[in-house]
Amino acid sequence: MIKRVSIGLLVLALSTSCVSKKIYNDLESKFTDLKKENRSLADDNADLLKDKNQLELDRDALKMDLSKSKSELDKLKMEYAAAQNKFKVLQDSYAALEKNSSDAMQSNMKKNRDLLEQLDEKGKALALEQESLNKSSQRLQELENLIAAKEASMKKLKETLSKALNSFEGKGLTVEQKNGKVYVSMENKLLFNSGSWAVGSEGKKAVIEVGKVLGDNPDISVLIEGHTDDDAFTVSGPIADNWDLSTKRATAIVAILSENKKINKQNLTAAGRGEFSPLASNSTAEGKAKNRRIEIILTPRLDEISKMLNEIN
Repeated sequence: MIKRVSIGLLVLALSTSCVSKKIYNDLESKFTDLKKENRSLADDNADLLKDKNQLELDRDALKMDLSKSKSELDKLKMEYAAAQNKFKVLQDSYAALEKNSSDAMQSNMKKNRDLLEQLDEKGKALALEQESLNKSSQRLQELENLIAAKEASMKKLKETLSKALNSFEGKGLTVEQKNGKVYVSMENKLLFNSGSWAVGSEGKKAVIEVGKVLGDNPDISVLIEGHTDDDAFTVSGPIADNWDLSTKRATAIVAILSENKKINKQNLTAAGRGEFSPLASNSTAEGKAKNRRIEIILTPRLDEISKMLNEIN
């Protein structure tokens, strides 16, 4: 109750302070820019998920092409074997006819020459198909190896993070791997006071530990998402709404991670999701607590896979 009275007095003091119209307009402009940037970051995250799904579709298409090539190769092999049998029959016939007629012999020789030409053409086509199949198989194997290596690296990253954050177990922090990514989820009770985006001392320790692991993995893209419950933000002040609060909380985590000089700042992205991506129902206090969180989403770089698919296509 004392805290609420203090906040009310602070808001009353701010509301009665004289603020020039220019300062107000500047703040309003900056707020608008932040909202636009937040929407852009959300769109970028959706594009990354779409790219990953497309890569998986391309891999499946390549497998289907490989299966089709194998079927065509088997068909060519059968045709080649049939032609060889036919050639043997003609050779036997040639031997018999040679004894009886030179005309028959000439005719048989022509048939043999024609058959040899056919066999040569089929042999060349078989060789080309075999070469194409070998290349497709090799590229597919390389692609599968690369995807497996990415999965293994993310599994190792998840294990490293779990070990580094073991002391925070039971304090609102979880680490899990899904959809080829690693998710570090921290409930607000570990990080922030109600309505605040200032990270507490215990929460800062957890974020610093995450930063140490990220510093040793420079090729990982890092998306920091802020989330809230669906309770409307009604306190007057610099925060407009839940979306604004979730964005400020995400950027607060980015600021702590940026203190680690080993982290490539180009790999960091902050995004506010407000109340629009809940983990649980907001109808209960427990559900609301789960929804008030920060998620650090770690994604492997897909440049190599994209390049390999472009080379195959």
